[in-house]
Amino acid sequence: MRYVAAYLLAVLGGNTSPSAKDIKAILGSVGIEADDERLNKVISELNGKDINEVMNSGLSKLASVPAGGAVAAPAATGAAGAAAVGAAPAAAEEKKEEKKEESEESDEDMGFGLFD
Repeated sequence: MRYVAAYLLAVLGGNTSPSAKDIKAILGSVGIEADDERLNKVISELNGKDINEVMNSGLSKLASVPAGGAVAAPAATGAAGAAAVGAAPAAAEEKKEEKKEESEESDEDMGFGLFD
Protein backbone atom coordinates (compact mmCIF):
# COMPACT_ATOMS: atom_id res chain seq x y z
CA MET A 1 0.00 0.00 0.00
CA ARG A 2 2.81 2.41 0.74
CA TYR A 3 4.05 2.15 -2.84
CA VAL A 4 0.61 2.79 -4.26
CA ALA A 5 0.13 5.73 -1.87
CA ALA A 6 3.48 7.21 -2.90
CA TYR A 7 2.58 6.70 -6.57
CA LEU A 8 -0.72 8.51 -6.03
CA LEU A 9 1.03 11.35 -4.21
CA ALA A 10 3.39 11.76 -7.14
CA VAL A 11 0.47 11.82 -9.58
CA LEU A 12 -1.38 14.35 -7.43
CA GLY A 13 1.78 16.45 -7.44
CA GLY A 14 1.63 16.67 -11.21
CA ASN A 15 3.92 13.81 -12.26
CA THR A 16 1.70 11.75 -14.59
CA SER A 17 4.22 8.90 -14.88
CA PRO A 18 6.30 8.61 -11.68
CA SER A 19 9.54 6.65 -11.84
CA ALA A 20 11.04 4.40 -9.17
CA LYS A 21 13.35 7.26 -8.21
CA ASP A 22 10.38 9.58 -7.64
CA ILE A 23 8.60 7.07 -5.42
CA LYS A 24 11.78 6.29 -3.48
CA ALA A 25 12.21 10.02 -2.85
CA ILE A 26 8.66 10.28 -1.49
CA LEU A 27 9.06 7.23 0.73
CA GLY A 28 12.54 8.29 1.84
CA SER A 29 11.20 11.66 2.99
CA VAL A 30 9.26 9.87 5.73
CA GLY A 31 11.97 7.35 6.55
CA ILE A 32 10.68 4.33 4.61
CA GLU A 33 13.15 2.20 2.68
CA ALA A 34 11.70 0.97 -0.61
CA ASP A 35 11.80 -2.67 -1.72
CA ASP A 36 12.80 -2.62 -5.40
CA GLU A 37 10.81 -5.73 -6.32
CA ARG A 38 7.52 -4.43 -4.95
CA LEU A 39 8.15 -0.94 -6.23
CA ASN A 40 8.80 -2.20 -9.75
CA LYS A 41 5.63 -4.32 -9.59
CA VAL A 42 3.51 -1.27 -8.73
CA ILE A 43 5.12 0.86 -11.41
CA SER A 44 4.74 -1.84 -14.08
CA GLU A 45 1.06 -2.35 -13.22
CA LEU A 46 0.21 1.36 -13.23
CA ASN A 47 2.55 2.58 -15.97
CA GLY A 48 0.66 4.02 -18.93
CA LYS A 49 -2.75 3.87 -17.23
CA ASP A 50 -4.90 6.82 -16.30
CA ILE A 51 -4.96 6.79 -12.50
CA ASN A 52 -8.51 8.14 -12.40
CA GLU A 53 -9.77 5.23 -14.49
CA VAL A 54 -7.92 2.77 -12.27
CA MET A 55 -9.49 4.29 -9.16
CA ASN A 56 -12.99 4.33 -10.68
CA SER A 57 -12.75 0.66 -11.65
CA GLY A 58 -11.63 -0.10 -8.09
CA LEU A 59 -14.55 1.82 -6.64
CA SER A 60 -17.04 -0.22 -8.65
CA LYS A 61 -15.46 -3.40 -7.27
CA LEU A 62 -15.46 -1.98 -3.76
CA ALA A 63 -19.17 -1.20 -3.96
CA SER A 64 -19.96 -4.91 -4.09
CA VAL A 65 -17.99 -5.70 -0.91
CA PRO A 66 -20.21 -5.99 2.17
CA ALA A 67 -19.20 -3.54 4.86
CA GLY A 68 -20.08 -4.48 8.45
CA GLY A 69 -21.97 -2.21 10.73
CA ALA A 70 -25.32 -3.95 10.66
CA VAL A 71 -26.04 -5.60 13.97
CA ALA A 72 -28.21 -8.67 13.91
CA ALA A 73 -30.61 -8.43 16.84
CA PRO A 74 -32.72 -11.37 17.95
CA ALA A 75 -36.33 -11.11 16.88
CA ALA A 76 -38.55 -10.09 19.78
CA THR A 77 -42.04 -11.53 19.69
CA GLY A 78 -44.95 -10.62 21.90
CA ALA A 79 -45.12 -8.21 24.83
CA ALA A 80 -42.49 -10.07 26.86
CA GLY A 81 -39.93 -9.73 24.06
CA ALA A 82 -40.65 -6.02 23.64
CA ALA A 83 -40.29 -5.45 27.38
CA ALA A 84 -36.94 -7.28 27.42
CA VAL A 85 -35.63 -5.21 24.53
CA GLY A 86 -36.70 -1.96 26.23
CA ALA A 87 -35.25 -3.01 29.58
CA ALA A 88 -31.75 -3.65 28.28
CA PRO A 89 -30.84 0.00 27.56
CA ALA A 90 -32.31 1.11 30.88
CA ALA A 91 -30.20 -1.44 32.76
CA ALA A 92 -27.07 -0.21 30.97
CA GLU A 93 -27.79 3.38 31.97
CA GLU A 94 -28.25 2.38 35.62
CA LYS A 95 -24.88 0.61 35.63
CA LYS A 96 -23.16 3.72 34.24
CA GLU A 97 -24.69 5.85 37.00
CA GLU A 98 -23.54 3.41 39.67
CA LYS A 99 -19.98 3.50 38.38
CA LYS A 100 -19.93 7.31 38.49
CA GLU A 101 -21.10 7.31 42.11
CA GLU A 102 -18.42 4.81 43.13
CA SER A 103 -15.63 6.86 41.58
CA GLU A 104 -16.78 10.02 43.35
CA GLU A 105 -16.94 8.23 46.71
CA SER A 106 -13.49 6.75 46.30
CA ASP A 107 -12.03 10.24 45.79
CA GLU A 108 -13.67 11.51 48.98
CA ASP A 109 -12.45 8.54 51.03
CA MET A 110 -8.80 9.36 50.48
CA GLY A 111 -8.87 11.99 53.21
CA PHE A 112 -7.19 14.80 51.34
CA GLY A 113 -7.93 17.05 48.42
CA LEU A 114 -5.90 18.13 45.46
CA PHE A 115 -5.00 21.53 46.92
CA ASP A 116 -4.72 20.66 50.65
